Amino acid sequence: MRPHRAYSPGLTGVLSLRESHHLLEVLRAKVGDRFTVFDAEREALAEVVDLGPPVRYRILEERRPEREVGVEVVLYPALLKGDKLADVVRMATELGATRIQPLITRHAVPKAMGEGKLKRLQAIAVEAAKQSGRLRVPEVLPPIPLREVPEVAQGLVAHVGARALVREVLNLGKPLALAVGPEGGFAEEEVELLRERGFTPVTLGRRILRAETAALTLLALCTAGEGR
Repeated sequence: MRPHRAYSPGLTGVLSLRESHHLLEVLRAKVGDRFTVFDAEREALAEVVDLGPPVRYRILEERRPEREVGVEVVLYPALLKGDKLADVVRMATELGATRIQPLITRHAVPKAMGEGKLKRLQAIAVEAAKQSGRLRVPEVLPPIPLREVPEVAQGLVAHVGARALVREVLNLGKPLALAVGPEGGFAEEEVELLRERGFTPVTLGRRILRAETAALTLLALCTAGEGR
């Protein structure tokens, strides 16, 4: 069986039915096959001991790899049309976000998110964490109105017309909150509200980026782009 990572909170020795299905039906696992299990704090080399379902495993070797950014990174993306938010969740997980809190904003076309879509986004976060080698699966939360964003220790908001560069204001020693607007951007009063909550407007360059591109660019500048 090719190398595989399975999400198993608590490393309890029993996989969820979803993870068991993938091992049994897709990878055709057999007793004695080895794979990796992980949760929010650790990962381990494991061996299949019973096919179930659910699949049961025993831990052979525990590991504690350092793959996280080192501080809390909360991404506040506005709700987007179609399936664009799925791409944001997938790549934000790869880039190190620890929580993804969608926002309902003035210019966003969607004003709500169904339970089915939320569960799908949460499943995408799990799969992206498995693929990227992360231990921590970011929370993907139900959307909230922008006015409910709390005060933050350090926040950056992507805003057309801002002059501050990310590298000029970023402090990698403090928890980080990042806000990115919808296709039409944040309204000026929304940017002002975010300022009051601790967010600094920053530029992402001279070009106008799509909303999903802007979210991932800002996140990458703070995590991958800064050598983290």
